[in-house]
Amino acid sequence: MQERHVNRKKYFDEQIATTEKYVIPFVADYISLEDKPIVLEIGCGEGGNLKPFLDAGCKCYGIDLSEKKIENGKKFFENHPHKDKLTLIAANIYDVETLGEKADLIIMRDTIEHIPNQERFLAEVKKFLNAEGKIFFGFPPWQNPFGGHQQICESKVLSHLPYFHLLPKSLYTLVLRAFGETDAKINALLEIKETGISIERFFKALEINNYKILKTEFFLFNPNYEIKFGIKPRRQSELVSALPYFRNFFTTALYCLAQIK
Repeated sequence: MQERHVNRKKYFDEQIATTEKYVIPFVADYISLEDKPIVLEIGCGEGGNLKPFLDAGCKCYGIDLSEKKIENGKKFFENHPHKDKLTLIAANIYDVETLGEKADLIIMRDTIEHIPNQERFLAEVKKFLNAEGKIFFGFPPWQNPFGGHQQICESKVLSHLPYFHLLPKSLYTLVLRAFGETDAKINALLEIKETGISIERFFKALEINNYKILKTEFFLFNPNYEIKFGIKPRRQSELVSALPYFRNFFTTALYCLAQIK
């Protein structure tokens, strides 16, 4: 599991596969690629989630904090036939005032759980959407078995150990140190612990910022797991999906499509 966070091309290809097979069909009732929507991805990494849209001739923008990932992305796309329709930007989203045009679709896959103060972010991101624009979120609720992203641990034991990220911060840090994780890795995992978001808090943040939910899907097995681990996606049972708080512990991914009211 650790390899995918080191081998960026492999991760890029995994993003492409999941977006083609699951994200695009999820938004298809509201966003048609035939209409050539303008697409923005926030926290785009190298831009793998954007490639299926670019393949279809859509104009695409990607913003990420990491200059290295943006550089990688530009290399990955350098021979793409529609590369002139792609703009990749290394910046903090709060420092980007405008793209020069509004997006029809914003993608945030495995990103919202890394952003501090999600309520503030959801207010800020509105400036990039057109009046009828949609925003897609796909994220792992914090309390799910691997919601702490412990799969990035160097320790094979910890990378396969569910739920231990729910330990109190001091004990969690102690366990990470005991298994030999580096200070950089520990800091990254503690940052995720600080920003991790539950389903309920996510829905509340949307409500506070006057978003309307168009569609949701709860997954027992994250669609991402198919390309990563060979595990077929499985939707969460309707009973568990309907149980606030409890569902966080057994839902490995929430897909949500929303727009501004």
